[in-house]
Amino acid sequence: MDTCLLTDHAGVMEKVTALQLRQSLGKLLQRLNETGRPIVIERNRKPAAVIISLEEFRKRLVDTEADRLRKETVDRIKRAGLRTPKGLSTLDLLRELRGS
Repeated sequence: MDTCLLTDHAGVMEKVTALQLRQSLGKLLQRLNETGRPIVIERNRKPAAVIISLEEFRKRLVDTEADRLRKETVDRIKRAGLRTPKGLSTLDLLRELRGS
């Protein structure tokens, strides 16, 4: 298989054409599993897609979802306009809620 190598922030990415993908999907998936490096798929000599490992996809999806939930929680707290009771710090309130 005739492949080119591209440089990315994590090292080297393999580059294959859409035709090579169709002809050798099994081999590409095996190589992806072995190296963990993304594979760029080109169509008409332009990058069209990237194949990443399931592990990498899960990491990225979990990070994105966690960021979204964090922002949502902060927004709800801000909208609620909650104030700390006089004489108590937020740390005191957390300890009280936890029962410590």
